[in-house]
Amino acid sequence: ALGKNDGRLITVEIDKKRHRQALENFKQAGLSHIIDARLSDAHELVKQLEGPFDFVFSDADKEWYKQYFIDIAPKMKVGGCFVSHNMWMHRKVIREYVEYLKSRKDFETIIERFKTSGVAVSCRVK
Repeated sequence: ALGKNDGRLITVEIDKKRHRQALENFKQAGLSHIIDARLSDAHELVKQLEGPFDFVFSDADKEWYKQYFIDIAPKMKVGGCFVSHNMWMHRKVIREYVEYLKSRKDFETIIERFKTSGVAVSCRVK
């Protein structure tokens, strides 16, 4: 769908071995031309990424979910969604994050449980 809609995908990986494997996977899938795979620390890079974004999927360190959201939210398009993975597995760690998401009047958030993982989907409404 990205290729048909002039979309682009940015991935961030801090581990060199995983980054190399991702590059190879993208090449084999014929998608290297639309994927910007960055080897970097997301704690720093996410702040620097330019938007706008219409979809963000976060499956990084759960302790930073709130900060990632804070850094990306101003760059999200109206109608765009920020999806956070493994919300049930790490309930205690992300409790503050969930409270923060619910406090945002410019986003609507639902949390769906899938066995032991689940996702939070926060879509920008204004």
